[in-house]
Amino acid sequence: MARFPQRGRGSQGGLKSGVGLFFVCLVVIFGSWMTYSMFRIDVGTGEMAILVHKVGKDLGNDDELASSAEYKGVQVDVLTEGRHFRNPFFWDWEVIPQTVIPEGKLGVKVSLTGEDLGYGEFLARMKDESTPLTKGVVPGVMRPGRYPINPYVFAVEEHLPVTIDAGYKGVVTNLTGRMPENPNALLVATGERGVQPDTLDPGTYYVNPYETRINQLDCRSQRFNLSQSGEMGFPSKDGFWVRLDGIIEFRVNPEKAAEVYVTYNEDTNGDQIDEELILKVILPNARSFCRLQGSNSLGRDFIQGETRTKFQEDFQEAMRTACEPLGIEIIQALITRIRPPDQIAAPVRDREIAKQEELQYQQQILQQESEQKLAVETALVGQKRALVEADQKVVKLTTEAKREQEVAVTKANEQLKVAEYKLEAAKDEAAAILARGQAEADIIRFQNEAEAAGWKTAVEAFSGNGMQYAQFVMFEKMAKAYRQIMVNTADSPIMRVFEAFDPSVTAPSVPQDSVTADAPVDEAETSANEVAAEASGNSAN
Repeated sequence: MARFPQRGRGSQGGLKSGVGLFFVCLVVIFGSWMTYSMFRIDVGTGEMAILVHKVGKDLGNDDELASSAEYKGVQVDVLTEGRHFRNPFFWDWEVIPQTVIPEGKLGVKVSLTGEDLGYGEFLARMKDESTPLTKGVVPGVMRPGRYPINPYVFAVEEHLPVTIDAGYKGVVTNLTGRMPENPNALLVATGERGVQPDTLDPGTYYVNPYETRINQLDCRSQRFNLSQSGEMGFPSKDGFWVRLDGIIEFRVNPEKAAEVYVTYNEDTNGDQIDEELILKVILPNARSFCRLQGSNSLGRDFIQGETRTKFQEDFQEAMRTACEPLGIEIIQALITRIRPPDQIAAPVRDREIAKQEELQYQQQILQQESEQKLAVETALVGQKRALVEADQKVVKLTTEAKREQEVAVTKANEQLKVAEYKLEAAKDEAAAILARGQAEADIIRFQNEAEAAGWKTAVEAFSGNGMQYAQFVMFEKMAKAYRQIMVNTADSPIMRVFEAFDPSVTAPSVPQDSVTADAPVDEAETSANEVAAEASGNSAN
């Protein structure tokens, strides 16, 4: 009984220990969660976190940012995408979007911290890519993209890239760099401050507008009408005022684009210098040539074609000689119209018209003479053609007749040869028939002789008795057949026919008054001879 109270006290102690342990775990979990939530810095995609250190060394009076984590204030370095942990009692932070440079633009960084620049300087000096030493524009550009740039350290400006169109050249002006060794030169050496001698081809260039300026210079062909700037004219040698009009096609030499740009550019933008080239180069040279060269000729000379043509050729050559050394190519210089005064234009024109009409009449006379000669030559050609055709017909008929004759002779010869061959064949065939008949007759004769020789030999075997040989043949032919037929007819009357051939058989007596004694013998011999003849005929067959 004393044990039960002890068990109760033990159970209560264990329950209290379990509850205490549960509360301790709960506090630990809650504290861990609170610590994780307060210390955690979540930086999403396209964002960054600006850190501010709450404790540490104080900044100097000239310092704006903390150079490291040892100092208080805004830190230079930022936190990029991801999960970071900082003690909120020592740190503060701000999550902001990163700097985005859109497509088709470029970014230029401007340092907001650091030492002040010296006189004449505007580019910042950098310790590294993210730490400036001085204030000012940072060299280089940022291409389209996303950058984690601390806005307390750098300000970002957006600019458009420079695009050089087709047919243009890009004139590069270096705004930074060392001062030129020869400040009076139009173009400076590469790397010096000023206009560079090398130009850029068509394309898109990402350059810092604070470091480099690029101006487009049109190198395509341009046209200028001399009448656009007013009346173009000159006094002739005889004192008459001659007016003219023309078109000049020109372009800037791409190899001298930078030199032309520096020499004739007076616009701040510097992209359009066509008017400057026309006013300073093209028009003055055209007027100078027209007045100097045109004053050496009379007014009437400009109505005639030869003078106008020479004036045109000299004008184009003079324009090329004067403009090409200045970097301007003259593609074509044409004088489209020359108008002399009416006082001399009318009579000279009439005289020229008369000359032209005279030339026209002379040409008509020459044309008629040529037509006459052509008609005669055409008739002669027709006559010759007819003669040739007649000769061709004669030759054709003669050739056809000869060919037909040759064909007929050839056919006759062929028929003669065929007849000769047929005659020879008939002769050969007759000889063959004769030989064949003779051979067949000889065969029959030889066969008959062979049979006769066989019969003769056979008869000689019977001592030359033909009767016995006939009996032998007959018996040989008829033995087998009569043996089967007459097997039971030995006493029949038909067998008596053969008794005459057997000498051992006595012939029956015959009455004296009927026949003579020799009659049966003669009949028997006659019958034997007939049978032998028949047997011989069968053997021959």
